Amino acid sequence: MKTRAAITGVGGYVPEYILTNAELETMVDTNDQWIRERTGIAERRLLKDGRATSDMAVAAIQDLMAKKALDPKEIELIICATVSPDHVFPATANIIADKIGATNAWGFDLEAACSGFLFALQTGSKFVEAGTHKKVLVIGADMMSSIIDYEDRNTCILFGDGAGVVLLEPDTAGNGIMDAILKSDGSGAPYLHMKAGGSKNPASQETVKNRHHYAYQEGRTVFKFAVKGMADVVEEIMVKNGLTGDDIRYMVPHQANKRIIDAAARRAGLPDEKVMLNIHKYGNTTAATIPLCLWEWEHELKKEDQLILTAFGGGFTWGSVFLRWAY
Repeated sequence: MKTRAAITGVGGYVPEYILTNAELETMVDTNDQWIRERTGIAERRLLKDGRATSDMAVAAIQDLMAKKALDPKEIELIICATVSPDHVFPATANIIADKIGATNAWGFDLEAACSGFLFALQTGSKFVEAGTHKKVLVIGADMMSSIIDYEDRNTCILFGDGAGVVLLEPDTAGNGIMDAILKSDGSGAPYLHMKAGGSKNPASQETVKNRHHYAYQEGRTVFKFAVKGMADVVEEIMVKNGLTGDDIRYMVPHQANKRIIDAAARRAGLPDEKVMLNIHKYGNTTAATIPLCLWEWEHELKKEDQLILTAFGGGFTWGSVFLRWAY
């Protein structure tokens, strides 16, 4: 039987500090009811004490390694999906490998905004399917608080910090990643991006003064594209694989906005109880939302359960992955 890349373990971490809607009311012109009705978010976690994205990823990996009794020297490849790396370079994946003692692993960062985990999952699966790697860590980790302007109510209400990780291993029993549809459209860049800090607009006193090193979003435009993009790609992958709502145990959506999630679920014919949801607790942790859902729902998943993972992110990027749970 064909060798597929299967998720054989998950780990997660969210910081201890909770930023509530009530606290946000003291920072910007907003209120709890408005945030809940439009986004579904009640609180989000923020990383403090000088720690960085790699530290959250390490905590998530340590959770995974403890559950799997995994020796870090067994890990062969680390892919870290993030838009908030510790540094522009070196890659955060390399820092993570050093911190956990994965001395036999190579790694790299992958940046596709909120779709980053799906892009990294599909990338990592190909190394397993090719037979060249047997243990691959795929991480989604973002410290969004490091690039969010807490004077901008359009963005500061949405984002939080967190990290999730999955272990990919070969499977010949018919489980694992069955299919993926991934898409991108760079014409969406003006609507969700960071204005400065790259080669097009390098850091300067002017860019700092103008607060151009924070995430910028035109919310209504992004919302419109996200609703259509996620709903369309969920329907596309289900039709392609002959699936109905009855065949799916859970949809695992990127946690950007509950109204976007609801629209995608309706298109897939899935009731609320078949949709993983934790946006109310963690907000939008960008590349971490999907693995954090898998981490929280791990005890409810059974071998051969069929899942649809889906996301939409800045750039624009979007996609969906169909997989069979392997344990």
